[in-house]
Amino acid sequence: MCTGSCAKCLGVTLIPLAVLAFLANVLLFFPGGKVMADNSNLSDEVWYFGGIIGSGVLMIFPALVFLGLKNNDCCGCCGNESCGKRFAMFTSIIFAVVGVLGSGYSFVVSAVSMSRGPKCLTENSTWAYPFQEGNYLSNQALWTKCLEPPDIVPWNLTLFSILLVIGGVQIVLCAIQVVNGLLGTLCGDCQCCGCCGGEGPV
Repeated sequence: MCTGSCAKCLGVTLIPLAVLAFLANVLLFFPGGKVMADNSNLSDEVWYFGGIIGSGVLMIFPALVFLGLKNNDCCGCCGNESCGKRFAMFTSIIFAVVGVLGSGYSFVVSAVSMSRGPKCLTENSTWAYPFQEGNYLSNQALWTKCLEPPDIVPWNLTLFSILLVIGGVQIVLCAIQVVNGLLGTLCGDCQCCGCCGGEGPV
């Protein structure tokens, strides 16, 4: 597969993942599907906007760049047909690195939140993180420590797990584009320089 076509496939995959991450993070503001009376009682990690900024907004820019690489005009640059395409592929590496940083941020925030557990109303009528001791992930009996919001533990676990998986997939996809971009920078797209075995159409 030519580097431009590969980049387009990555871009097509990244956009729905970014939208899904954005929505998952938004839902974290409504634990159990309900509006909190006091937003300060939400878990700190919700306010870090890992899915909205990291895997969401920051991922849209690389995705759009990757999508545009396939149709990028690579001809007539300094008398060299392929240098325009090569420069575009080099630029995509920078955006891919931005994507890795954004998705990595979302991945780390999600992992920390899942390890720490949600903030909730405890038995002593205070809002706190009751899972400092004991592995609540493997012992659901500990979930009863959270009195409110209802079902806050599975709610947070499900959404942060989604963000964790999305972040991991996005890291892999952007890392692939870093390699793909390097190949495109070195030899151009096959449509321009024949690096994939000929100068025929992609």
